[in-house]
Amino acid sequence: MHLAVASLKGGVGKTTTAIHLAAYLQQDQPTLLIDADRNRSALVWAKEDKLPFMVASQAGAVAIIARYTHIIIDMRGGPEEEEFVDLANANDLMIIPTTPNHLDLDATIKAVEILRKHQVDVKKYKVLLTKVDYRTVSSKTARYFLEENKIPLFTTEIPLSVAFERAAQHGKIVKDYSDEGAKRGWQRYVQLGKEILGKRGNG
Repeated sequence: MHLAVASLKGGVGKTTTAIHLAAYLQQDQPTLLIDADRNRSALVWAKEDKLPFMVASQAGAVAIIARYTHIIIDMRGGPEEEEFVDLANANDLMIIPTTPNHLDLDATIKAVEILRKHQVDVKKYKVLLTKVDYRTVSSKTARYFLEENKIPLFTTEIPLSVAFERAAQHGKIVKDYSDEGAKRGWQRYVQLGKEILGKRGNG
């Protein structure tokens, strides 16, 4: 499966999502994460060699891509319109992360409007709510807002948790931490992976 993680705005959990989806998919089949971001955030995350999958730059991926069943592209933030549309068309699915923040939701609506304008198949992209703080009503409001705008939306939501930041600092995934926040975070990405692969159950 070929996946892209992209957004028109930074700070929405794009690299975190790419990293943790790659970790889940690696349990299914060999997985390659291609870091196409200018900041090379995924490559920085991987530099301590503690991740259970391969991370490569766009140039470095060319020679090895054929070895992998699942490919995830961590796209640079704010791509040009043509590049954004091409990315959606070229992959099996483009994941568009957004937080419940008003500015992030606005950017997400604009991203979907671009895809609609270019008549991209609605099955080729889906929005993921990230950094959701369940102590507030913003997540429910955000979901309602997206549904009202007929935006394709994952059932799974990713909670706001400091565990993701700690994992990045130590070059790990949250699965490798024992606190409850980390456990919940990993389980949500497992749920997301199952949604993408069409799997059911609690495994």
